[in-house]
Amino acid sequence: MPGKMLSTQQADDDSANVFVAKLDNARNVSNILKAIHFKDTATVFVTSQGLKVTVEDAKCVQANAFIQAAVFHHFVLTQDQATFKVNLSVLIECLTIFGSGAGGSTAAASLKMCYAGYGSPLVLMLEEDGVLTDCSLKTLEPDEVLDFDFCSTNVINKIIMKSECLKEVFNELDTSSDILQILMSPDAPFLQLSTFGNAGSTHSSFSKESDMVEAFQCTQTQSNRYKMQLLRPSSKALALSARISIRTDARGFLSLQYMIRNDDGQVCFVEFFCAPDEEMEEPDH
Repeated sequence: MPGKMLSTQQADDDSANVFVAKLDNARNVSNILKAIHFKDTATVFVTSQGLKVTVEDAKCVQANAFIQAAVFHHFVLTQDQATFKVNLSVLIECLTIFGSGAGGSTAAASLKMCYAGYGSPLVLMLEEDGVLTDCSLKTLEPDEVLDFDFCSTNVINKIIMKSECLKEVFNELDTSSDILQILMSPDAPFLQLSTFGNAGSTHSSFSKESDMVEAFQCTQTQSNRYKMQLLRPSSKALALSARISIRTDARGFLSLQYMIRNDDGQVCFVEFFCAPDEEMEEPDH
C-alpha cells in the first residue's frame, strides 16, 4: 500500500525525534494557545495523552491548555514525558504565519511539530498551498510549575454553564473595580458576580433553574474575592468557549474550565486556577 510506504519513510526521517505530531489545521493549536497567552513564556508537557501548555503569573494565577493527542492525525512520543519551556508569543506567531495576510488566511495550514529531546529546539513545519515554512524555536529549561493542589474531592461548589451568558456579564463588568466577588450558594441567589467600582457596586445573578445552567452542585454558601487583573486573561478563553465549569474548593481557590471546540469540531479544554484575594477577605462595613 503506497500509504504504508510513505508512513514508513517518514518514520525513518523522524527517528531522531522523541516527539512528532502532525495535523491538517494549525489553527486548531494556535487558537487554544491564544486563549492562555497572557505571558511570553509557557511550559509544555508532552505525554501520551497529548499536550498540556502552562502559563503562570505572580504565583496567583495559572492557565493550562489541554490539546489531546486525538486532535492530531499523527502523534508519537518515544519516552514517558517530554517537558520544555518556550516563548509562547513566538510560537503563536509561527503557527499563524500564514494567517497574517489581509483578511486572514482562508485555507488551513498543515503543521508538523518535532522535538528531539532535552536542549533541542521545537521545530515547526507549516505548509499552505505548496508553500513550506520551517521555524525552529529555542527551548529553555522548564521551571517548576505551581501546584494549586486543586483536587475534585475538595471541591465544595461546582456550576456548569453555557458560556454565552457569562460573555455578556464579563463584557459589562465595571472596569474600575479591582476585584470580582463570586458568591456560590445552594440557596438564592445561587450564583452572583459582584464588582465594587467608582460607580458603586453591581451584581449579576443566575438562578440554578436558568436555561443557561447545565449542572448545579453547590453544598455550601461561599463568597470569595479575586483580583480582576488575574481573571482578565481568562476572558480570551471565555470568548472561544461553548461551556464553562466554575468550581471552588474549601480554601476559596477558583477553577474555571472552558470547553472549546476547534474548527474540526473536536473538543479541547483550557483551565484557569486563581487564588482568592486575601487582602480583601474582610467583610464590607
